[in-house]
Amino acid sequence: MKRTALPLSLPLSLLCLAALTACSGGGEDGKEAADKPKASASASQAKQAGPAERVAQLLVTKAEAGDYRVDKPAEGDALAPSKDDMNVDKADCAPLAYAMNELPIGDPEASLVRVAHGTEGAMLTYITLATYAEGKAEAAMKGLTAAAGACGGGYTAKSSAGAATTYDSVTVETAPAGGDESLATAATFQYQGVTQTLRTQSFRFGDAIASYFSLDSGRLLQGGPGQAEIPADLVKAQNAKLG
Repeated sequence: MKRTALPLSLPLSLLCLAALTACSGGGEDGKEAADKPKASASASQAKQAGPAERVAQLLVTKAEAGDYRVDKPAEGDALAPSKDDMNVDKADCAPLAYAMNELPIGDPEASLVRVAHGTEGAMLTYITLATYAEGKAEAAMKGLTAAAGACGGGYTAKSSAGAATTYDSVTVETAPAGGDESLATAATFQYQGVTQTLRTQSFRFGDAIASYFSLDSGRLLQGGPGQAEIPADLVKAQNAKLG
């Protein structure tokens, strides 16, 4: 599918936004689980599998996602393909930069990314699902929480390829109930002089973390102010696989 080229200053290349459909792509740092059909599994059942297989089993299926399509993002959708390819001007803000660019926070054993979009509108929601060794998930959430508290004045993330996004502000919001820990943020950036608001929500369930990142791609392309919202029913469906 032909993609529409957009300026590198955007936080994402916004996968196939001209058609508002998802394309196929790859994973992060080679850690993504194989994209094979998996039977639905509870968190306890998935613990019997290896890290890559387990994270695939914990991912919400298309049947469970209701009105949302869930696909692999197209290669190149994120600002940077891996953490090694991303530089942040304020080191403390790196976990936020990862959460807003389809990258897992902390040091996971395995991770994968999917993008969900509904039958109406142009709200894109990226789900980054990761599993961790003992204690590493708590450490990852601690780092993300610290970043959200320290980076209210914004930061700039750059890729090794030269793309960059400057976030003007980061605000901690009230996170929905769920998991052992949760965190929600809203961040703003300017595109053609218009403010766009992005949102993230992250939930820790034991040694697994689900992070959601939403972008109002329709408003962005139309030149209007974007106000992203993370779909509560999609979060409920994915979190149910973890809790």
